Amino acid sequence: MDGIIVVDKPSGITSAEVVRRIKAEVKPARVGHLGTLDPFATGVLPIMVGEATKLAPMLEGGEKVYDGVIKLGVETDTLDRDGKIVRKAPVPEIDSDKLAAVTKQFTGKIEQVPPVFSAIKRAGVRMYTLARKGDSDSLEPPPMRSVEIKHLAMELTSADTIHFVATCSPGTYARSLARDVGVAMGTVGHLMELRRTRSGHFAIADSISLEDALSIDDGDDRLIGLRDAIGDLAELNVDAEAQQLLRNGDPRALEGRVPAGTEMFKVVHDGQLIAVAKATSRVTAIIVRVFNQS
Repeated sequence: MDGIIVVDKPSGITSAEVVRRIKAEVKPARVGHLGTLDPFATGVLPIMVGEATKLAPMLEGGEKVYDGVIKLGVETDTLDRDGKIVRKAPVPEIDSDKLAAVTKQFTGKIEQVPPVFSAIKRAGVRMYTLARKGDSDSLEPPPMRSVEIKHLAMELTSADTIHFVATCSPGTYARSLARDVGVAMGTVGHLMELRRTRSGHFAIADSISLEDALSIDDGDDRLIGLRDAIGDLAELNVDAEAQQLLRNGDPRALEGRVPAGTEMFKVVHDGQLIAVAKATSRVTAIIVRVFNQS
C-alpha cells in the first residue's frame, strides 16, 4: 500500500500511537505522520504509508488551522489541560476592546517560546523526556522562535474562556499561544481544547476515523495516491523508456522537457508518480526522489 490516509485523530492517544496501530495493519510498509498532535488534541493527522513517506519533505511545511479553547486564570506545566497546575491568577474583566487589541497583538509575525514539554531536542534528548524526569520549572526554556499567525479570531465565551481559530505557520505552538494570550489579558492561561482542521492542503473534510483507517486497503478511494498528494506541483508525463531511465536515477530523460515557470515538478507515467524533480535550468533538472510503487 502506498498513499496518505488523513486520520481524524481521537483524543487520548499520541500521534505515534496512531502510526503504531496503522503500521500493525499494513506491515511491512513504512508508516509516518505529518505534524504531531498532542494526546488531548484531535483532528487532521496525515498518515504516510509506504512510498508516500518519501513525500514528507515536500508536505511538512504547509500552514495549519487550529480551533481551540483557552482557559484563563490557571497555568499548567504542560500548558494544556493534561498538565499539573503551577499557577493561578485572578481573571480581570475583558471587554471587546481588550479582546480586539490582544487579537491584533498575536496576528502576524510574532516571537514565541515553545513549551518545555515539547519534542524539541536538547543535547539529543526530547525536552518532554527531561521535563518528566524532574521539575519542569527548573529547565531552561527552549529558544524563542519566529512564527506567523496569518489569521486569528478570538471570542470570549465566558468570563474566563476564549474560543479561537488560528491559521498559522508550521512550528507554531497553540499551547504557547494560550499561555501568552493569558499573560496579555493580565492573568495566566492554558489550552483546554484543540482541534486541527487543516494541515497543509489536507482538511478535516478529507479525514476518516482511526477505526476506519485501520480497515483501509490498497485501492480504497479514501487512500490519497502519491500523485494527488502533491497535486499543486506541475506535472510532466513521460513514456515507458523515460520512466525506466528515471527509476535508474538517470535524469537525461528530463532534458529539454522541464515545465516552464516551475522549480519542483512531478514526473508521471501511466497515471503513476515516478519521480519528483527540480529544475536546474530551463532545460535540465535533477531527480529529488524516485518512487517505486508496487
